[in-house]
Amino acid sequence: MKPKQLTPTQLQERTQRIHALPNTHPLTQTPETDTRHYTSLTDVKLRSTQETQWGIYIAESSKVIRRALAAGHQPHSFLMSEKWADDLHDLLTQYPTTPAYIGSEEELETITGYHLHRGALAAMQRPEPMALGELLKDARRIAILEDIVDHTNVGAIFRSAAALDVDAVLVTPRCADPLYRRSIKVSMGTVFQVPWARLESWPDALDQLHELGFTTAALALEEDSLSLTELAERHDEKLALILGTEGHGLSPQTLAKTQHTVMIPMSHGVDSLNVAAASAVAFWETRPR
Repeated sequence: MKPKQLTPTQLQERTQRIHALPNTHPLTQTPETDTRHYTSLTDVKLRSTQETQWGIYIAESSKVIRRALAAGHQPHSFLMSEKWADDLHDLLTQYPTTPAYIGSEEELETITGYHLHRGALAAMQRPEPMALGELLKDARRIAILEDIVDHTNVGAIFRSAAALDVDAVLVTPRCADPLYRRSIKVSMGTVFQVPWARLESWPDALDQLHELGFTTAALALEEDSLSLTELAERHDEKLALILGTEGHGLSPQTLAKTQHTVMIPMSHGVDSLNVAAASAVAFWETRPR
């Protein structure tokens, strides 16, 4: 069903309604310094450095923005078209001191470097990182992402973790940023629902997990690997599932420190699953029963 086409009168009323808000600013009248958080969003290497330095992350689409705000995250600014400003009118009203820069789809594309299919962005303040002890205090099943650099895979793993009741996610120092725009978008904003932390030292952190009573199990094809079913039948009280990057897999140092290796049995000559797909299978099979 095609979206309803607004009449010229309705478009004019929408414009007046949006710009009557005290925090909306026409993009054409906004200094470049005020929109610097949104420039060159497609430059992954640059953004990965800049966003952490600025202490922000970018939330894209009205659904993701709403989930970020519902999780208690604070907005720094908004950038959107009139259409999406009208859709988010209630949020712009709730945050009257947060500037919202309003422009046409062409103007938004000029700043961000790509076409926004869902023309709403928000620069959100990054939450303070949680201490590992606090994060794991009540956790019974966690996932650890070792050096997974593909933001799409990271986002998909978080979505599965949220859907399948994983209590927390830990990422290694070289893992992709879960709060990078692509990760958030693929996760559908569920990255805000699953507590997570970046480990400072890896694989040394495995010693602390063992001290906290976690059984550690790495998804890797080794001669003595348990099947995923065999792992699930152990019913370990605390379980940490370790997932590695595709191609190189988990490091020898990690495998040496991990208590178990686990494999997902394959058919028809398939040697492995994509890491995001493997995570969903593992989360489901080891779910609390």
